[in-house]
Amino acid sequence: MAEIVRFAPSPTGNIHIGNARTALINWLLALKTGGEFILRYDDTDQERSRDEFAQGIAKDLEWLGIKPNRIEKQSARMAAYDAVAAKLKASGRLYPCYESADELDRKRKRQRARGLPPVYDRSALDMTAEQMTEYEAEGRKPHWRFKLDQKTVSWNDGVRGAQSIECDSVSDPVLIRGDGTYLYTLPSVIDDIEMGVTMVVRGDDHVTNTAVQIQLFELLSDKVPAFAHHNLLTSSSGEGFSKRLGSMSLRSMREDGYEALSVAIFAVLIGTSEPVHPLADMAALADLFALDKVSRSASKFDLADLGHLNARILHETDYDVIADRLAGLAVTGGEAFWLAVRGNIERLPEVKDWWDIVEVGLPDDAIALSEDDADFYAKALELLPREPWDNTTWKSWTTAIKTETGRKGKGLFMPLRVALTGRSHGPELAAFLPILGYQKTSDRLS
Repeated sequence: MAEIVRFAPSPTGNIHIGNARTALINWLLALKTGGEFILRYDDTDQERSRDEFAQGIAKDLEWLGIKPNRIEKQSARMAAYDAVAAKLKASGRLYPCYESADELDRKRKRQRARGLPPVYDRSALDMTAEQMTEYEAEGRKPHWRFKLDQKTVSWNDGVRGAQSIECDSVSDPVLIRGDGTYLYTLPSVIDDIEMGVTMVVRGDDHVTNTAVQIQLFELLSDKVPAFAHHNLLTSSSGEGFSKRLGSMSLRSMREDGYEALSVAIFAVLIGTSEPVHPLADMAALADLFALDKVSRSASKFDLADLGHLNARILHETDYDVIADRLAGLAVTGGEAFWLAVRGNIERLPEVKDWWDIVEVGLPDDAIALSEDDADFYAKALELLPREPWDNTTWKSWTTAIKTETGRKGKGLFMPLRVALTGRSHGPELAAFLPILGYQKTSDRLS
């Protein structure tokens, strides 16, 4: 079945890796089933929503390889929400409540003290017209609650299996605030109905909302979408992510040089029965992923683990795939240089450091040459072969040095690496030496 799915972020900050997990899972389902992916901005909170954040979300999704089939903004659909809200009010399913936040808090505390669940008692349903008039005269504005059918709501969750919620243990939810603005629930259901969404895939922190939304779907439409609630990602210390705090934002990952494919693979496969490993592209990820592989427990997202995956992907990346991005970094060493250094970088920007070692010189923090090796360097320079050089030059040169000096192993190779690169580790020098060339090698041994 071709699934119509949606990702509905609030443009109130930069989306983080947890948001990306939801977006990616939805996108992969659309890709795998030949369906449709809707990017729908939940921007009804005009005070906190910003256009620059919406643009940033679009850029982040594009970077990941997600291509929405359509883009919607809830702020442009207020008339549709108002029309449905008016019908629900007229039918008595939306009812006004005048309690303040403090009054509701005190009521909940009294219920807990009596050993009762802190469920709204529906006292507003008993208000008289005179009481409402008095509240209005005091300047109180009502918030509006949805009157739930107090029944059991069940559904077969695409990740969690059979689920049931007893609605008599759930407070009638507030759908419209006292200032007249909508909370997420009602606009979301209306949009899902009108946009033909067939499956709602989101984090399992929304499980408790599902019974309310199913009741709204049943009231407003003859179709209820399927639901699937995936596990959440946390930081390595077990904390949740926040857009407002910028935790693990995609923007920061992009700017720090992580590969989009690495981020996508890691965000999707962590917390599933599939091991996290390199894949060729998003299509391969779509083929591999399935909702029934998703765990029901939260998974920790560690940047160090992402770095390891990122390195593995770069180490297998061919030059023609990366050539344009290398040019963008002003790295002009061509295929030979890329093949020489790709095995020694974790993120692509690091390749510029190695190119600077070739073109500019030793880095400022280069390891100092030991005075004890002065005679060794002099002999190495004396034995340095003239060009042309190829991948056999390093072996023939070091063999000659070994014969002349008696050095071998680390005592032979490490001083040469330090002299040529300023580093104690790095690319195989058999491939790196021809790129460096005779003159620069000679200068660094002098």
